[in-house]
Amino acid sequence: MPVPTTKRGLLLVNLGTPDAPESGPVRRYLREFLNDPRVIDVHPVGRWFLLNLFILPFRPAKSAEAYRKVWMKEGSPLLVYSRALESAVRERLGGDYEVELAMRYGNPSLPDAIARLKAKGVSEFTVLPLYPHEAASSSASSLARTYEVLAEGWDVPNVRAVPAFWDDAGFLDAFAAVARPVISDTRADHVLFSFHGLPERHMRKSDPTGQHCLSSAGCCDAITDANRHCYRAQCFATARMLAQRLGLPEGGSTVSFQSRLGRTPWVKPYTDLVLPELAAKGVKRLAVMCPAFVADCLETLEEIGLRAKEQFVEAGGESLTLVPSLNAHPEWVDAVVRLVRASDGPSATARAESR
Repeated sequence: MPVPTTKRGLLLVNLGTPDAPESGPVRRYLREFLNDPRVIDVHPVGRWFLLNLFILPFRPAKSAEAYRKVWMKEGSPLLVYSRALESAVRERLGGDYEVELAMRYGNPSLPDAIARLKAKGVSEFTVLPLYPHEAASSSASSLARTYEVLAEGWDVPNVRAVPAFWDDAGFLDAFAAVARPVISDTRADHVLFSFHGLPERHMRKSDPTGQHCLSSAGCCDAITDANRHCYRAQCFATARMLAQRLGLPEGGSTVSFQSRLGRTPWVKPYTDLVLPELAAKGVKRLAVMCPAFVADCLETLEEIGLRAKEQFVEAGGESLTLVPSLNAHPEWVDAVVRLVRASDGPSATARAESR
Protein backbone atom coordinates (compact mmCIF):
# COMPACT_ATOMS: atom_id res chain seq x y z
CA MET A 1 0.00 0.00 0.00
CA PRO A 2 1.58 3.32 -1.06
CA VAL A 3 2.55 5.74 1.69
CA PRO A 4 0.84 9.14 1.31
CA THR A 5 3.27 11.84 0.27
CA THR A 6 3.75 14.80 2.58
CA LYS A 7 3.25 18.16 0.94
CA ARG A 8 5.26 21.00 2.42
CA GLY A 9 4.24 24.63 2.59
CA LEU A 10 6.36 27.71 3.18
CA LEU A 11 4.74 30.73 4.76
CA LEU A 12 6.72 33.97 4.39
CA VAL A 13 5.41 36.47 6.96
CA ASN A 14 6.06 40.20 7.01
CA LEU A 15 4.55 42.86 9.24
CA GLY A 16 1.96 44.48 7.00
CA THR A 17 0.81 47.51 5.11
CA PRO A 18 -2.41 49.42 4.43
CA ASP A 19 -4.30 48.61 1.24
CA ALA A 20 -4.09 52.19 -0.02
CA PRO A 21 -2.33 55.44 0.96
CA GLU A 22 -5.53 57.01 2.27
CA SER A 23 -6.74 57.76 5.80
CA GLY A 24 -9.41 55.03 5.88
CA PRO A 25 -7.19 52.07 4.93
CA VAL A 26 -4.34 53.40 7.07
CA ARG A 27 -6.70 53.74 10.06
CA ARG A 28 -7.87 50.12 9.62
CA TYR A 29 -4.28 48.92 9.41
CA LEU A 30 -3.14 50.89 12.45
CA ARG A 31 -6.12 49.73 14.49
CA GLU A 32 -5.24 46.09 13.88
CA PHE A 33 -1.51 46.65 14.34
CA LEU A 34 -1.54 48.80 17.47
CA ASN A 35 -4.32 46.81 19.14
CA ASP A 36 -1.94 43.85 19.40
CA PRO A 37 -0.94 43.46 23.08
CA ARG A 38 2.56 42.42 21.97
CA VAL A 39 2.96 45.77 20.21
CA ILE A 40 1.48 48.10 22.82
CA ASP A 41 2.03 46.02 25.94
CA VAL A 42 -0.04 47.96 28.44
CA HIS A 43 -3.32 47.26 30.23
CA PRO A 44 -6.15 46.75 27.68
CA VAL A 45 -8.04 49.77 29.03
CA GLY A 46 -4.96 51.96 28.70
CA ARG A 47 -4.31 50.63 25.20
CA TRP A 48 -7.91 51.44 24.19
CA PHE A 49 -7.61 55.02 25.41
CA LEU A 50 -4.19 55.48 23.80
CA LEU A 51 -5.40 54.09 20.50
CA ASN A 52 -8.79 55.74 20.27
CA LEU A 53 -8.09 59.11 21.87
CA PHE A 54 -4.52 59.90 20.88
CA ILE A 55 -3.42 57.81 17.87
CA LEU A 56 -6.30 56.96 15.55
CA PRO A 57 -7.87 60.46 15.48
CA PHE A 58 -4.63 62.03 14.22
CA ARG A 59 -2.01 59.59 12.94
CA PRO A 60 -3.84 58.03 9.92
CA ALA A 61 -3.92 61.26 7.90
CA LYS A 62 -0.26 61.97 8.60
CA SER A 63 0.79 58.41 7.81
CA ALA A 64 -1.30 58.36 4.62
CA GLU A 65 0.51 61.47 3.42
CA ALA A 66 3.85 59.75 4.06
CA TYR A 67 2.72 56.59 2.25
CA ARG A 68 1.70 58.63 -0.81
CA LYS A 69 5.27 59.87 -1.16
CA VAL A 70 6.63 56.36 -1.66
CA TRP A 71 3.62 54.44 -3.02
CA MET A 72 4.40 52.55 -6.21
CA LYS A 73 2.27 52.02 -9.28
CA GLU A 74 1.90 48.37 -8.26
CA GLY A 75 1.00 49.25 -4.67
CA SER A 76 2.70 49.47 -1.29
CA PRO A 77 6.50 49.09 -1.58
CA LEU A 78 6.57 46.51 1.22
CA LEU A 79 3.99 44.38 -0.56
CA VAL A 80 5.56 44.81 -4.00
CA TYR A 81 9.04 43.81 -2.82
CA SER A 82 7.71 40.99 -0.63
CA ARG A 83 5.76 39.61 -3.59
CA ALA A 84 8.93 39.70 -5.67
CA LEU A 85 10.74 37.71 -2.98
CA GLU A 86 7.85 35.23 -2.77
CA SER A 87 7.99 34.65 -6.53
CA ALA A 88 11.77 34.24 -6.62
CA VAL A 89 11.81 31.85 -3.64
CA ARG A 90 9.00 29.79 -5.16
CA GLU A 91 10.99 29.42 -8.36
CA ARG A 92 14.21 28.51 -6.52
CA LEU A 93 12.50 25.89 -4.37
CA GLY A 94 11.37 24.21 -7.56
CA GLY A 95 8.18 22.58 -6.40
CA ASP A 96 9.50 21.15 -3.11
CA TYR A 97 7.29 23.63 -1.26
CA GLU A 98 4.09 25.50 -1.91
CA VAL A 99 4.92 29.12 -1.09
CA GLU A 100 2.63 31.87 0.16
CA LEU A 101 3.22 35.38 1.46
CA ALA A 102 1.24 36.65 4.44
CA MET A 103 1.14 39.86 6.44
CA ARG A 104 0.70 39.83 10.20
CA TYR A 105 -1.61 42.82 9.84
CA GLY A 106 -3.58 43.69 6.73
CA ASN A 107 -3.50 41.81 3.45
CA PRO A 108 -2.67 39.19 2.32
CA SER A 109 -3.81 38.00 5.73
CA LEU A 110 -2.41 35.04 7.62
CA PRO A 111 -5.74 33.15 7.66
CA ASP A 112 -6.14 33.58 3.89
CA ALA A 113 -2.57 32.51 3.12
CA ILE A 114 -2.86 29.44 5.35
CA ALA A 115 -6.20 28.55 3.74
CA ARG A 116 -4.58 28.71 0.30
CA LEU A 117 -1.78 26.40 1.40
CA LYS A 118 -4.25 23.93 2.91
CA ALA A 119 -6.31 24.01 -0.29
CA LYS A 120 -3.16 22.89 -2.13
CA GLY A 121 -2.87 19.87 0.15
CA VAL A 122 -0.12 21.17 2.43
CA SER A 123 0.16 19.15 5.63
CA GLU A 124 3.53 20.40 6.93
CA PHE A 125 4.24 24.09 7.38
CA THR A 126 7.50 25.98 7.54
CA VAL A 127 7.08 29.55 8.77
CA LEU A 128 9.70 32.20 8.03
CA PRO A 129 9.06 35.51 9.83
CA LEU A 130 10.86 38.06 7.66
CA TYR A 131 12.42 39.90 10.60
CA PRO A 132 16.15 39.38 11.16
CA HIS A 133 15.99 40.12 14.90
CA GLU A 134 13.82 38.67 17.66
CA ALA A 135 11.10 40.92 19.03
CA ALA A 136 7.81 40.25 20.75
CA SER A 137 6.12 42.88 18.56
CA SER A 138 7.21 41.31 15.26
CA SER A 139 8.51 37.74 15.13
CA ALA A 140 6.80 36.52 18.31
CA SER A 141 3.48 38.12 17.37
CA SER A 142 3.63 36.68 13.85
CA LEU A 143 4.42 33.18 15.09
CA ALA A 144 1.79 33.32 17.83
CA ARG A 145 -0.88 34.34 15.32
CA THR A 146 0.24 31.67 12.85
CA TYR A 147 -0.02 28.96 15.52
CA GLU A 148 -3.41 30.30 16.55
CA VAL A 149 -4.79 30.10 13.01
CA LEU A 150 -3.34 26.65 12.37
CA ALA A 151 -4.81 25.38 15.65
CA GLU A 152 -8.33 26.35 14.60
CA GLY A 153 -8.68 23.24 12.46
CA TRP A 154 -9.56 19.80 13.77
CA ASP A 155 -6.23 18.36 12.67
CA VAL A 156 -3.29 20.56 13.58
CA PRO A 157 -0.46 20.25 11.04
CA ASN A 158 3.22 19.96 11.80
CA VAL A 159 4.85 23.40 11.99
CA ARG A 160 8.50 24.44 11.89
CA ALA A 161 9.61 28.01 12.47
CA VAL A 162 12.79 29.44 10.97
CA PRO A 163 14.58 31.25 13.81
CA ALA A 164 15.76 34.85 13.70
CA PHE A 165 18.65 35.20 11.26
CA TRP A 166 20.48 38.29 12.54
CA ASP A 167 23.79 36.40 12.50
CA ASP A 168 23.18 34.22 9.43
CA ALA A 169 26.08 34.41 6.98
CA GLY A 170 23.79 34.44 3.94
CA PHE A 171 21.73 37.34 5.27
CA LEU A 172 24.84 39.32 6.19
CA ASP A 173 26.63 38.59 2.91
CA ALA A 174 23.57 39.64 0.93
CA PHE A 175 23.24 42.96 2.76
CA ALA A 176 26.96 43.61 2.34
CA ALA A 177 26.67 42.85 -1.38
CA VAL A 178 23.86 45.40 -1.71
CA ALA A 179 25.68 48.05 0.35
CA ARG A 180 29.20 47.75 -1.03
CA PRO A 181 28.62 49.45 -4.43
CA VAL A 182 26.44 52.18 -2.88
CA ILE A 183 29.10 53.07 -0.33
CA SER A 184 31.76 53.08 -3.05
CA ASP A 185 29.78 55.04 -5.66
CA THR A 186 28.70 57.74 -3.20
CA ARG A 187 32.17 57.92 -1.59
CA ALA A 188 30.46 57.71 1.80
CA ASP A 189 32.71 58.78 4.66
CA HIS A 190 30.49 57.17 7.32
CA VAL A 191 27.86 54.43 7.55
CA LEU A 192 24.86 54.64 9.85
CA PHE A 193 23.12 51.39 10.77
CA SER A 194 19.58 52.54 11.60
CA PHE A 195 17.39 49.83 13.13
CA HIS A 196 13.71 49.98 13.98
CA GLY A 197 13.21 51.06 17.58
CA LEU A 198 11.33 49.37 20.42
CA PRO A 199 10.42 50.44 23.96
CA GLU A 200 13.18 49.84 26.48
CA ARG A 201 10.83 47.73 28.59
CA HIS A 202 10.77 45.15 25.80
CA MET A 203 14.51 44.64 26.23
CA ARG A 204 14.17 44.16 29.97
CA LYS A 205 11.38 41.62 29.46
CA SER A 206 13.75 39.55 27.31
CA ASP A 207 16.44 39.44 30.01
CA PRO A 208 15.95 36.28 32.13
CA THR A 209 18.33 37.62 34.78
CA GLY A 210 16.57 40.96 35.09
CA GLN A 211 19.97 42.54 35.69
CA HIS A 212 21.83 42.78 32.39
CA CYS A 213 19.85 44.52 29.63
CA LEU A 214 20.25 48.33 29.65
CA SER A 215 22.08 48.17 32.97
CA SER A 216 25.34 49.49 31.53
CA ALA A 217 26.64 51.31 28.45
CA GLY A 218 28.30 48.13 27.21
CA CYS A 219 25.42 45.71 27.77
CA CYS A 220 25.18 44.98 24.02
CA ASP A 221 28.91 44.66 23.33
CA ALA A 222 28.66 40.87 23.17
CA ILE A 223 25.94 38.21 23.04
CA THR A 224 25.61 36.41 26.37
CA ASP A 225 23.07 34.11 28.01
CA ALA A 226 21.40 37.17 29.53
CA ASN A 227 20.87 39.08 26.27
CA ARG A 228 20.65 36.21 23.78
CA HIS A 229 17.05 37.14 22.99
CA CYS A 230 17.51 40.90 23.33
CA TYR A 231 16.54 42.79 20.18
CA ARG A 232 19.01 45.62 20.83
CA ALA A 233 21.93 43.27 21.46
CA GLN A 234 21.16 41.37 18.24
CA CYS A 235 21.03 44.65 16.30
CA PHE A 236 24.43 45.72 17.58
CA ALA A 237 25.84 42.29 16.71
CA THR A 238 24.46 42.55 13.17
CA ALA A 239 26.04 45.99 12.79
CA ARG A 240 29.41 44.71 13.97
CA MET A 241 29.37 41.82 11.52
CA LEU A 242 28.27 44.01 8.61
CA ALA A 243 30.95 46.59 9.40
CA GLN A 244 33.53 43.83 9.35
CA ARG A 245 32.29 42.48 6.01
CA LEU A 246 32.31 45.98 4.51
CA GLY A 247 35.80 46.68 5.79
CA LEU A 248 34.72 49.80 7.65
CA PRO A 249 37.46 51.41 9.74
CA GLU A 250 37.26 51.85 13.50
CA GLY A 251 34.84 54.71 14.10
CA GLY A 252 33.55 54.51 10.54
CA SER A 253 30.05 53.46 11.52
CA THR A 254 27.35 54.26 14.06
CA VAL A 255 24.28 52.37 15.33
CA SER A 256 20.95 54.10 15.97
CA PHE A 257 17.23 53.33 16.29
CA GLN A 258 14.36 54.97 14.43
CA SER A 259 10.55 55.12 14.38
CA ARG A 260 9.83 55.63 18.08
CA LEU A 261 6.24 56.20 19.18
CA GLY A 262 4.89 57.87 22.31
CA ARG A 263 6.65 59.33 25.33
CA THR A 264 8.00 56.21 27.03
CA PRO A 265 11.77 55.59 26.66
CA TRP A 266 12.76 53.66 23.55
CA VAL A 267 16.12 52.04 22.86
CA LYS A 268 18.85 54.55 22.18
CA PRO A 269 20.55 56.25 20.48
CA TYR A 270 17.75 57.79 18.41
CA THR A 271 18.38 58.18 14.68
CA ASP A 272 16.91 61.68 14.46
CA LEU A 273 19.29 62.85 17.20
CA VAL A 274 22.34 61.04 15.82
CA LEU A 275 22.04 62.65 12.36
CA PRO A 276 22.86 66.24 13.44
CA GLU A 277 25.57 64.90 15.74
CA LEU A 278 27.28 63.19 12.81
CA ALA A 279 27.02 66.34 10.70
CA ALA A 280 28.53 68.37 13.55
CA LYS A 281 31.45 65.92 13.73
CA GLY A 282 32.27 66.58 10.09
CA VAL A 283 30.57 63.67 8.35
CA LYS A 284 29.67 64.89 4.86
CA ARG A 285 28.58 61.89 2.82
CA LEU A 286 26.51 59.48 4.88
CA ALA A 287 25.28 56.06 3.78
CA VAL A 288 22.40 54.60 5.83
CA MET A 289 21.69 50.90 6.07
CA CYS A 290 18.49 49.61 7.68
CA PRO A 291 19.24 45.95 8.47
CA ALA A 292 16.07 45.42 10.50
CA PHE A 293 14.09 45.50 7.24
CA VAL A 294 14.49 42.91 4.48
CA ALA A 295 12.13 44.82 2.17
CA ASP A 296 11.98 48.53 1.51
CA CYS A 297 8.95 50.14 3.10
CA LEU A 298 7.69 53.36 4.66
CA GLU A 299 10.36 53.29 7.36
CA THR A 300 13.22 53.03 4.87
CA LEU A 301 12.00 54.95 1.83
CA GLU A 302 10.19 57.83 3.53
CA GLU A 303 11.59 58.06 7.05
CA ILE A 304 15.23 57.62 6.00
CA GLY A 305 15.31 58.22 2.25
CA LEU A 306 13.34 61.49 2.44
CA ARG A 307 13.02 62.90 5.97
CA ALA A 308 16.39 61.83 7.36
CA LYS A 309 18.10 63.00 4.18
CA GLU A 310 16.54 66.44 4.50
CA GLN A 311 17.43 66.63 8.20
CA PHE A 312 21.06 65.63 7.62
CA VAL A 313 21.60 68.15 4.81
CA GLU A 314 19.97 70.92 6.84
CA ALA A 315 22.37 70.06 9.69
CA GLY A 316 25.38 70.62 7.44
CA GLY A 317 25.93 67.30 5.71
CA GLU A 318 26.37 67.12 1.95
CA SER A 319 24.43 63.96 1.15
CA LEU A 320 22.60 61.06 2.73
CA THR A 321 22.11 57.93 0.65
CA LEU A 322 19.75 55.14 1.66
CA VAL A 323 21.22 51.72 0.93
CA PRO A 324 18.38 49.67 -0.60
CA SER A 325 17.07 46.77 1.41
CA LEU A 326 17.45 43.16 0.33
CA ASN A 327 14.10 43.02 -1.44
CA ALA A 328 14.51 40.19 -4.00
CA HIS A 329 18.28 40.44 -4.47
CA PRO A 330 19.57 37.07 -5.79
CA GLU A 331 21.93 36.55 -2.84
CA TRP A 332 19.05 37.14 -0.42
CA VAL A 333 16.83 34.70 -2.33
CA ASP A 334 19.59 32.10 -2.03
CA ALA A 335 19.92 32.84 1.69
CA VAL A 336 16.17 32.41 2.25
CA VAL A 337 16.21 29.07 0.46
CA ARG A 338 19.12 27.87 2.60
CA LEU A 339 17.37 29.02 5.79
CA VAL A 340 14.24 27.14 4.82
CA ARG A 341 15.98 23.92 3.87
CA ALA A 342 18.18 24.02 7.00
CA SER A 343 15.12 24.41 9.23
CA ASP A 344 13.50 21.35 7.67
CA GLY A 345 16.53 19.17 8.36
CA PRO A 346 18.87 16.94 6.38
CA SER A 347 16.09 15.23 4.40
CA ALA A 348 15.06 18.48 2.73
CA THR A 349 18.66 19.31 1.86
CA ALA A 350 19.20 15.85 0.42
CA ARG A 351 16.10 16.16 -1.77
CA ALA A 352 17.32 19.52 -3.04
CA GLU A 353 20.77 18.15 -3.88
CA SER A 354 19.26 15.21 -5.78
CA ARG A 355 17.22 17.43 -8.07
